[in-house]
Amino acid sequence: MSVYTAKKWTLTLDGLSQEQLEQHYKLYEGYVNNTNTLLQKIKEQIDGGANGLTPGLAELRRRLGWEYNGMRLHELYFDNLGAPAALDPSSALASRINEQWGSFDAWLADFKTVCTMRGVGWAILYADPHTGLLQNFWVTEHEQGHPAGFVPVLVMDIWEHAFTVDYKPTERAKYVEAFFKNINWSAAADRYRTVSALAAH
Repeated sequence: MSVYTAKKWTLTLDGLSQEQLEQHYKLYEGYVNNTNTLLQKIKEQIDGGANGLTPGLAELRRRLGWEYNGMRLHELYFDNLGAPAALDPSSALASRINEQWGSFDAWLADFKTVCTMRGVGWAILYADPHTGLLQNFWVTEHEQGHPAGFVPVLVMDIWEHAFTVDYKPTERAKYVEAFFKNINWSAAADRYRTVSALAAH
């Protein structure tokens, strides 16, 4: 049973090599495969009469969050790369950033601060669908630390596998700059447009 199929990208990025991307795609495909495997094993145990109190089934369910979020976060990450262009200043996302931070540059400085914090994980610009407000978050574990109900607008992978083919572990700042050269701001703006429409109702 394969519920999920790995997506394919043909990205050509400034500052991130094809070798780096190919290694990263393979890691992402592992999350897709593991998500499908866990879903199959959970189904088999339930069909066999196991319930949520069974230690084996409980561990499978705990692991599913890690694998599923690893899959989904990587999809959001790759989807918001590859079509570099400035954020449309007339977009709802640009307007909200300017309203909350005063300027795009002020938001950018804050987001880059999150990106360069010690540790490995994810830097994510989230939108609250209830208010439309934006927040820069650090998330370490794939399945922990996400604000409930918030929608990822811009996702950056800060795990070392995302950049150490091209940069040393101590050169994360160079990777951050490469990431920002390659952002598909249209994808981020589209994500926020959906959120702002919900918040308006």
